[in-house]
Amino acid sequence: MDQVSPQVPSAALSLLDEKEKLAKPAAVHVISAKSSTTFELEHTVEELSSSTLPDSNSSRDHTSSLSLDEKAISWEDFHNDNYSNKKQNRVIRNLRFQLLNVYRRLFTVAFIANMAIFIAFCVRGASVPKLAEITVSNIFVAVLIRQEYVVNAIFAIACSGPQSWPLWIRLKLCRVYSLFGGIHSGTAASGTIWLILFCGQATRNFVDGGAISVHTLGVSYAILLLLLLMVVFAYPALRSKRHDTFEYIHRFMGWTVVGLVWSQVVLLNNDFKGHLSLAHALRNDPTFWLVVVLTGSIILPWLKLRKEPVRSEVLSKHAVRLYFDYDEPVPGSFIRISNDGLFEYHSFATISVPGTKGFSAIVSRAGDWTSEMIASPPSRIWVRGIPTTGVMRIVPLFRRVVVVATGSGIGPCAPHVFAKLSTIQLLWTAPNVRETFGDKLVDDILEASPTAVIYDTRKSGKPDMVKLVARLVKEFDAEAVCIISNTPLTKKVVYGMMSRGIPAFGAIWDS
Repeated sequence: MDQVSPQVPSAALSLLDEKEKLAKPAAVHVISAKSSTTFELEHTVEELSSSTLPDSNSSRDHTSSLSLDEKAISWEDFHNDNYSNKKQNRVIRNLRFQLLNVYRRLFTVAFIANMAIFIAFCVRGASVPKLAEITVSNIFVAVLIRQEYVVNAIFAIACSGPQSWPLWIRLKLCRVYSLFGGIHSGTAASGTIWLILFCGQATRNFVDGGAISVHTLGVSYAILLLLLLMVVFAYPALRSKRHDTFEYIHRFMGWTVVGLVWSQVVLLNNDFKGHLSLAHALRNDPTFWLVVVLTGSIILPWLKLRKEPVRSEVLSKHAVRLYFDYDEPVPGSFIRISNDGLFEYHSFATISVPGTKGFSAIVSRAGDWTSEMIASPPSRIWVRGIPTTGVMRIVPLFRRVVVVATGSGIGPCAPHVFAKLSTIQLLWTAPNVRETFGDKLVDDILEASPTAVIYDTRKSGKPDMVKLVARLVKEFDAEAVCIISNTPLTKKVVYGMMSRGIPAFGAIWDS
């Protein structure tokens, strides 16, 4: 059957001020929590019925049209819904979806596996070089799992599953975004504990007059001190309060640790090389080659550091949109930009439009750096590495999905709306939407997704997001929910959906 793209409604009225018409022909679907009045659209049922939904078993080339059912979603009275139908008792829910979420399960697996081997080595004993190899192996995995090319490759593999696959398989693939943080933090913490054992064994070896030199011992304890500081500042509560400090410590102490590890590997091989030459000992030491690859993975993004030209469009006193021409990132990607090129980097989602060269990014006011960016937009800006995929990369795994954005969270969501790789019901809540983000972005989104729900919180107040999202999932018959918002709301919505048996995904901040 031929698919016909639905026409965009030419006018719609705000519930709170029906006399004030929207400035653009595309309709902004704003609702009022106090009213169940529906919108009066200029299209009739007969006109809308010409649009058809694709077969639910078809693949990703099906999303260019919407059905009458999608036009008839009745969610405006969501605040009256009774949504207390949670699937499990409170203890099980909290244990499964909060205390032992997927990130923490992966951390636990990596950590417990290491500790089982650790205990065995403590009982049976192990040579100092072997302990060094295990320590560096954990640090190697912790670094490599967060490397940009590795992240993109793993996401590409996991998200290549077709939408025709059973939902339970696709839901397992979606958990890929928890993999990076869970394994990174699990192996980093484990590597630090292994280093404690290494330092203890090395100290005993030195005291007993063994092969360990005082230089090797001193470098080892310096590495341990720096790693302990990095682990402490990476603790979620401290990291959120002292985020800039965490970034500086993680970056510059991390580089220092890598340099010291190089020294340690060379010194340790020199201590235990026996009659062999140092070069021969290094060539045959697995730890040496792990450090070579580890160092290359850290250097690679900085080799792509450059100052890119950028066209800036100030949307309002709260937001600026930056336009780049150098790449066409896949939906769900983000870039790292900086004013100085070395110290303060910030990540922003890329907004790409199919068939259009380049991409854009929305920077909204959230502190001194973003305020300066809005007040004095740059003509050139430092960009490090390549566009890297994040949690929203999973959206195309679903046939029908509710995508939720609050405020500038529309940035990671917009490219999926434009790409149309899935049938999407968009919910975007923000204060003064058009005034803050501009007519162009709002109109482009509504043109790509005429059924998008844009909720102006300045006019209608903050909605009960769990109720609203639950209603949209039910009316839209969605397979899952993907949300980009602040930490508390993301956790609230994800828990609210998961505890009711609705798959939901959002960013995690634990690693």
